[in-house]
Amino acid sequence: MTLYDAIPILAGLFGALTAASVVAWVLRWRAGGQPSPVLDNLSARIRAWWVMVLVLGAAFLAGRHGVVLLFALVSFAALREFITLTSTSGADHAAIWISFFVVLPMQYWLVWIDWYGFFAVLIPVYAFLALPITAVLSGDSSNFLARTAETQWGVMISVYCISHVPALLTLPIPGYEGRNALLLAYLLIVVQSSDVLQYVWGKLLGRHKIAPTLSPSKTVEGFVGGVLSATALGTLLWRLTPFKPWQAMVMSLVAALMAFLGGLVMSAIKRDRGVKDWGHLIEGHGGMLDRLDSVAFSAPIFFHLTRYFFTP
Repeated sequence: MTLYDAIPILAGLFGALTAASVVAWVLRWRAGGQPSPVLDNLSARIRAWWVMVLVLGAAFLAGRHGVVLLFALVSFAALREFITLTSTSGADHAAIWISFFVVLPMQYWLVWIDWYGFFAVLIPVYAFLALPITAVLSGDSSNFLARTAETQWGVMISVYCISHVPALLTLPIPGYEGRNALLLAYLLIVVQSSDVLQYVWGKLLGRHKIAPTLSPSKTVEGFVGGVLSATALGTLLWRLTPFKPWQAMVMSLVAALMAFLGGLVMSAIKRDRGVKDWGHLIEGHGGMLDRLDSVAFSAPIFFHLTRYFFTP
C-alpha cells in the first residue's frame, strides 16, 4: 500500500475519531463533572479506538509484511483468550504448544509467501488431525472430545479465520494491482461500522430482542438498521474496491450479515463459559476476540467470494 492510498483512509478515520472525541468532551462538559459510568465507558472506547487505528495505520504504512505481522500477533492474543476459557488439562499442553508455536506461525508464513493451496488446508485438514493425535498420546481420555474440540475451535476462529484478513493482500485482482490494502481496509470499515451502527440503532429504536438468551442488548431494529446502514456505507465506498456499486452492495451485505451471526456465535460461547468478555486487553472493549468476533466470521467468506469472482 502506498502512502498516497493510505492518506484518504487514515484521514477519514482520524477525522471520525476526532469528531467522536469532541462529542465525548462536550457531553462530559455538559455533565458538569458529575460521575457517569456511560461517559467513562464511551471515553475509554474512544481512547482504545485511537490506539487501534494508530497501530493499524502504522502496519498499513509498513506494507504487506507489516500487516501480516500485526495480524499474527492479533491471532496470538485471540488464541490465548480462547484457550484460557476452555476446559483443557495438562494432557493438552503439547497440543496447545503446537497450536501457538507451530500452527499459528506456519499459517501466517503461508500468507507471507502467498502459498494459497497450503494456506487453505493447513488448519482445517492437517491441524485438525494433528491436534487430537497429539492430545491422545498423553493417554488421558477424560473429557477428551470436549477438550479436543475446544482446542480445534480456538485455532479455527483465532488463527484460520482471522488470517483471511491479511490474506486479502495476496489476491491477484486484475486492474487492482498494488491496491489490495484498500480492500482490507474496506472489509474492516464495513464490519466494524456494522457493529457500531447496530448498537446505535438499537439504542435509538430497539424494542424487540433478537436473541435475548445470547445477547440481550441486540434487537431486531438494531440488527436491521445496522446491517442496512453498513451496506449503504459499503456501497458508497465502492471506489475503494475492485467491485462495481451493485457488487459492493452485495459484498458489504454479506460481510455485515456474517459479522452479526459471528457475534451471536461468540456470544453463545461466552454464555456457555459464564463470562461477559473474552478478556480485558482493550480498554472499554473487553478482549481481542470481543473486537474481532465479527471479523473472524466475515473475513473467510469475503476472501473466498472475492477470490472466486474477481481473480482469474
